[in-house]
Parts: sequence; structure tokens; C-alpha cells
Amino acid sequence: MPLFKRETPEEVAKKQQRELRRTQGGLERDRTSLEREEKKLEMEIKKAAKQGNKQAATVLAKQLVALRKQKTRSYAASSQVQAVGIQAKTMQSTVKMAGAMERTSKTMGAVNKQMDPQKMAKTMQDFSRENAKMEMTDEMISDTLDDIFDESGDEEEQDAIVTQVLDEIGIEMSGKLAEAPAAGRGKIGAAASNNPTDDEIERQLAQLRT
Repeated sequence: MPLFKRETPEEVAKKQQRELRRTQGGLERDRTSLEREEKKLEMEIKKAAKQGNKQAATVLAKQLVALRKQKTRSYAASSQVQAVGIQAKTMQSTVKMAGAMERTSKTMGAVNKQMDPQKMAKTMQDFSRENAKMEMTDEMISDTLDDIFDESGDEEEQDAIVTQVLDEIGIEMSGKLAEAPAAGRGKIGAAASNNPTDDEIERQLAQLRT
């Protein structure tokens, strides 16, 4: 078992980011100090110039030039540090993407091992076949129910028509019987009770039509 735990790429990247931020902060503090010194030298140069002290002004001017060069180098270093920080972030992002792709690849490999193409194809075929059977069964049941309800509806409609016709015939028969002579009604009643012949039936119908 190792005594020291090995740092992960993410941990190394975070550590580098902290170091870069610390370096950047140090450069900014140095630059602030240089800017204060720059203003101080400018004031001293103006003072020496007013006093006519050319030699002191020249020495101070050389110091000012050196200080400004140092400040310029500080800006350049700060830009370099910032560029390195951006590169470090880019590398960290790349490492994360690589790790994600590695995990995804492993997951896909595990899934592919569990999947049998032939078995999947057979399963899909079985599903399609059973689904077709179900649709056919549902269609047959629907057609049967439609036929039952249609027949029921036809029977009710037929009964309604028959009832209407009988009512109309009954009303006509009642009217005809009321207008027919008593002797005629007696004959019709007698014929109905004694199994009338075809001629008698024709005669009775002729009476009803008159």
C-alpha cells in the first residue's frame, strides 16, 4: 500500500490554478508598489528641475526609466501567467471530457455485452407478430359488437314499423267496422268463428275496402 496517495489529474489542475492565482496576486502587488514609486520619482524630478539641480534630475530620470521598464515586464509576466492559467483550465476541461468519454465508453461496452442482436431482432419480430394478432382480435371484436348492435337496432326499428302499421290498420278497421251494416258485422263475426272459406274472406275484405 503506497504511503502517499497519488493525486488525480483534477487535483493537480486545481493545485496549479491556486499557484497561478497566488503568482498573479504577487505580480499585481508589485505593480502597485512600482506605480507608487513611479509617482514619487516624478515628483522628485519636478522638484529637482525647479531647483535647477540637473544632475539630481538626471539620476532620478534614469531610475524612473528603469522602474517603468520593470513595470512593463511585470505586465508582460502577468499576461503570461494569465495565459498559462487559461491553458491550465483548458487542459482541466480536456481531462474531464476524456474521463467522461472513458466512462461512457465503458458503459456502452457493458450495454453492448448484454445486448444480443439476434435475440433483440427475434424479440422485435415477436412483438410485431403479437401486436398484429392483438389488432386483428380487436378488429374482430369491434366488428362483432357492431353487428350485434346493428341487428338490435334493426329489430327495434322493424318492431316500431310493424307497430305503426298495425295501429294504422286498426284505426282504419275501427272506422270501417263502425260504418258497416249490422248484418255485415254479424256475418263477419260468424265467418270468423266458423273457419270462413276463401270466398268469404274475399267478400269481407271487399266490404272493408268499400
